[in-house]
This record gives sequence, C-alpha cells and structure tokens, in this order.
Amino acid sequence: MFPTALSRLILKGFVATLAFVSIDVLAQTSESCNSSDAVFYNGVIYTADDKNWQAEVVAVENGRIVFVGKEADAAPWYCGAEKRIDLKGSTLFPGFTDSHQHLEGIGKRTRTLSLFGIATLKQTVAEIKSFAQNVPDGEWVLGRGWIEREWQDEQRFLTAADLDPFTRNKPLFMPRADGVSAVVNSKALALAGVTKNTPDPEGGKFERYDDGTPTGYVLATAMDFFRNILPPESDQYIQDNLKRGMQVNVSQGWTATHDAGMKWREVQQLKQLANNDEMLHRVYIAIPISESEKLFQTGTETLAEGLFYLNGIKVFIDGTLGSRGAALLAPYSDADHSGFMNRTTKDELMPVLEQALKQGFQVMTHVIGDRALYSTLNWYEEAWEALPKAKWKSDDLRWRLEHAQIIPPNQQDRLADMNIVASMQPSHAIGDLNFAPSRLGYSRLEYAYPWKPLVDKGVVLVGGSDAPVEVGDPRIEFYAAITRSRLNGTQDKGWHPELSLSREDALRMFTLWPAYASFQEDSLGSIEVGKYADFSVFDTNFMTAEPSDILKANVVMTVVNGKVVFQNLTNN
Repeated sequence: MFPTALSRLILKGFVATLAFVSIDVLAQTSESCNSSDAVFYNGVIYTADDKNWQAEVVAVENGRIVFVGKEADAAPWYCGAEKRIDLKGSTLFPGFTDSHQHLEGIGKRTRTLSLFGIATLKQTVAEIKSFAQNVPDGEWVLGRGWIEREWQDEQRFLTAADLDPFTRNKPLFMPRADGVSAVVNSKALALAGVTKNTPDPEGGKFERYDDGTPTGYVLATAMDFFRNILPPESDQYIQDNLKRGMQVNVSQGWTATHDAGMKWREVQQLKQLANNDEMLHRVYIAIPISESEKLFQTGTETLAEGLFYLNGIKVFIDGTLGSRGAALLAPYSDADHSGFMNRTTKDELMPVLEQALKQGFQVMTHVIGDRALYSTLNWYEEAWEALPKAKWKSDDLRWRLEHAQIIPPNQQDRLADMNIVASMQPSHAIGDLNFAPSRLGYSRLEYAYPWKPLVDKGVVLVGGSDAPVEVGDPRIEFYAAITRSRLNGTQDKGWHPELSLSREDALRMFTLWPAYASFQEDSLGSIEVGKYADFSVFDTNFMTAEPSDILKANVVMTVVNGKVVFQNLTNN
C-alpha cells in the first residue's frame, strides 16, 4: 500500500538464545555462503508485504533483514548463519506496534494500586480501603483503573462519600480507567481549595450535588487542581517507570509504541535511557500541546538508531464517552447535555498548528465525539488554508485523530480526502459498547468505531491500546479488531460486527500502517529486505486460529533490531 525503500543500512544487533526455539551455532563457512547473524525457519512467517505475504525463512544481519523467501532458496543463508533459530511451528509477524499508549503510566501502574478488572463497586471500595490502611496520615492515596461500566452491583461514578470514612486524614486521587476523569476525597478537595463556589474550569467539570457541593468526581481539566498539588516525583522514579513500562510492553509482544502525550520531563528521562543503550523497544513520541514550545525550540530528534523518535504534538479537545465528556453534535441519549470541548481552545490551538506546519511536526489530536471531530477537522483545514504552502516544511503531513470513536459517514469521507490518519483502539470499542447504546442510542452506533468503512475509503487506520487505560495486550486488540465481541465471545444489539476488520487488515493495523503513521514505512512495518529485524512471535497463528485461541496465545519472543528483548521461558 505504501512505497518501500530497500536500503541496506548497517545497525548493531544480536539474537539471543530462546527456550521456545532451537538454536544451532554454526562454524562452517564457504565462499558460496551468505553471512548472517541468524536465520529463522520452521515456522509460519507473515510479512505484511503484499508482494510476498508469507515466507518460510528470514535471515538477519546487523539488525536488518537480509533475506526473506522460500526454504528452497535459503541454503546459502543457512550455511553462512551464525545461528539457526528453529521456530518449531511458532508464528512470526512483523513487530507489533501499539499506536497509542502512555509508557510512563504503564510503568507506574506496576507500583500503585491497580483497580482494573474488579467486578463490583463494593469490591473496588474494599480494595481502596485495604490499600489506604497502609498509607500514613497526610500522605496521598494513589491508584488508577476503576471502571464503573464493568461493575455488576452499581454502575455509577465513585464519589468522595464512598471513600471519606477511611481516608479523612489522607488525600486521595484516583483516575478512572480512561485517565480523563478521577475521584478525589474531601481531604483532597480541601487541600485544592475546591468548594461549591469554585467554578468549573474551561474544558473540565466538577460533578456536583443539587446544592452545588462537589461530589468528588472530577473531569478533564478539573483534574489539574489535584495533579498540581501532588508530591513531586524524582527523575529516578520517572526513569524507573519508563523502564518498567518497556519491560511490560516487550513481554506482551510489542516492538514499538507511539506515546501520545509524553511530558517533556519524561522525554528527557527516556532520552537518557536511549543514550545509555537501555531502550527495549521503539518509542515514537508526541508531547502535550502545553509544552509544544520546547519542541519548537529543539526540533525533531532521533536517537539510538531510531529507538527514540521525537516528532509530534498531542492535542486534547474533548473528554470520553463513558464519563459523558465526549463532545457530541446532538445531546446524549441519557443526559441533558452534549459533552464538553475546549480542553484546548481554538485560540490556543491555531498558532501551534501554524508552527507545526512551518517546522514539519505531526499533530495528534484527541477527539472522541462527533462534534469534537468535526471542529478539529475544520481547524486543521483552516490552518492549512491560512499558511501558504511555500511556508510549510513538507506537504506530507500525516496529521492524526486519536480515538475518533464517533464518525458520521460524511466525516469519514473528509478523513479520506484530507489524508488524516485515524488512530483507534479496538479494546475501547468492546468495552464501550456495553454502555454506548445508553449514551448514544442505536442510530449513532451505526457509525461508532467504524473501522471497516474507514479502511474501505482509503483512510490509514492504526491500532493501539491506550494503556494504561486498557490492559495493553496485542492479543486483545487483534481479537477485538476482527470480532467486535466481548472477551467471552458475546455481542449485543448495536455492536455491528460488520464494521470489524479482516485479519489481514488487522495485521496491517498493528504493523505496516503504524510505520506509515510515524513516517517510518521505509524501515519498519513489514518483513522485507533492508528493513529492521523487528519481530513479534507467538505460539498461535492469529490469521487462522479460532478467535478465542488468540486470547490464550503465548508470546514466544520479541525481537527488536535483531536483538531478543523478551523470551518466554515458562512454556517451552
């Protein structure tokens, strides 16, 4: 689908010994042999290259792919290989990319209270109480991940009243799973100076009782009242979270991520890891619009043979559907409003778009509701028309919309006409569709999470997880993309399975298309000679297996630049 340059660049790399595969180290050499560091064989190999969709053997040297082909043509590569890696029937894919996640948050999730997967409100409150008992008075009770839509007793937002009885002397701040809303307790409200007389901030909201008293559930920019008074984190703490996040990612099979809104301080810590050769996978970075001036001053930056790539600006427009913060053209079906916008105002946005055009930065904008999407496309077009093309650094913009969950057909056509990249998260759909009929009504669900229509119209569609909002597992994301079903295989009215993707397009959604979306299709995204040797290997063939079996697949190994960065030793 995209042009591919078969450059033969030399990078440092190696392939480590694995438990799932058999590796022979060879000493024989011959003038007729072709030198390589490793040959992968005896597995199922999908290339994501339409000219050569499957292969039987792949050879790697100096971090690059030097041969892709049939067993019958591989003899010179076998005899010249330093290692022969027998895949023993495993399935090798081009490296999977999570096209929207938050690396530091994934690492932090490993060391704070995680409320993911709890079945009831009662159990959630009990978990918070148990955790809070070990927090000294005066210190913050921190965690993340509660999600009321999955509770089986009460499906309502947490409030301070739920938490005050056991946190009266401890401020509490716990974002909902979406990260765009949170619950705080009365102690935190008092420390932040938030009362019934505090107005809602631009682009945010304090949920209130009838008398105006805040309930403790806060949305979007209202969360900043509390973030701004949290105790500071050390550089070492942030750097450790980044390392933890990378360890989690490669254990799931990701070889690359697109970080949608990495704070400048986190960028500097990741940069240090890159300079110290401690990157486990590729990270393509967009910083928040609030820090865009720093990017304009430094410019695009790549380090560690492309493992660190800073090139984007993340913009935030509306909230989320679950919190009724997504900005809709028509009111919610279960509320008397249509959500909110202006997490970033137009006045704040337009100068940044102009400078992004002048310096060639990619813009990645959070939009979920159709009103937010419609307005953002208008602002993109306005910026393009206001600045003469002679002043653009490049007309190959590849600007993105992140999430883009509700897209009427006429706006789908605009995405195609404007060459906008749609960055969407399949797991969001199979979670949100449990409550989306209540929020939107059935008619709007006909164009909610419209993956197949976008692909059919020629829109570049990239898949991600939005972890730590979701688990961050490629198996779940692939399964959701091809089934639009709950993890137990069920669906309900309004889930529209006809909008799901073919397995081939789902593979492209996590490999070739993310490479294009990050300006790296010449070196990533498919298994072709000259590209980086980034592979995700599973013991299950996602292209033929029963969907439920994809969820049970084991990661065999994760390879980046020809280097094994994760190997599964538990299920040989």
